[in-house]
Amino acid sequence: MAYMDDKDLEILQYASKEDLDTLVSYIIKDSNGKIRLTEELTYSDEYKKYSPEHNKYWKLIAAEIQCYGANTIMTMFRFGKGVMYREVLENVCDNLNIKYNSTDITDVIEMKLLENILEKSLEHLNFKERQELVEELDLNTVDFTKQGIGLALQTIIRMGKLPSYQIATIVANGVAKTILNRGLSFTANTTMMKVIGTMSGPIGWAISALWTVIDIAGPAYRITTPVVIQVAYIRAKLRYENGY
Repeated sequence: MAYMDDKDLEILQYASKEDLDTLVSYIIKDSNGKIRLTEELTYSDEYKKYSPEHNKYWKLIAAEIQCYGANTIMTMFRFGKGVMYREVLENVCDNLNIKYNSTDITDVIEMKLLENILEKSLEHLNFKERQELVEELDLNTVDFTKQGIGLALQTIIRMGKLPSYQIATIVANGVAKTILNRGLSFTANTTMMKVIGTMSGPIGWAISALWTVIDIAGPAYRITTPVVIQVAYIRAKLRYENGY
């Protein structure tokens, strides 16, 4: 398992131990919490020596992502090198029918993925839950249909009233709770308090329901989809923390 230099995965060296732990769990464990037969990470000397200090062997984590991405049909057969993260991301978006431009930078494609999942989750909310969501996110709409709320959601996203980090946190937390039975670990601050409420409310339930649909898309995507979502969350979080 050899890591190919990949600028889109260099952020892993700066991620928190907790965020990398979620990422590693997606890579090495199946939906039942058992170690995957196809993973190689836990066999490495670095993993055995440093885990759970995942930053110390972040290149091996990145290499594992690249290898899974190279085999989106059958992950158990790994011949040759992996692929760059950008290709993994595009494969996930293609599988979920998410439109993007080949000229888009990686961050933009990641946000299109997260926004799409957030909007699609509205389909799994009943009328009362949609009302609660409008109140929690302070959406400017009296149209409680999924189309009306979706339009209002798009508006606040484009206006920057629902920043990338908040969107990434809502989606990544919902996926982590569904797959790992635990949410993300982070320090709450004033900015995040409303988002925390949203994650435990109707949008969190909706993302859990939506994941059931995503999960049946194919065995390889059960790994690469949550992995890409977590990497996107890590990138958005680091941007937020560093003020850019």
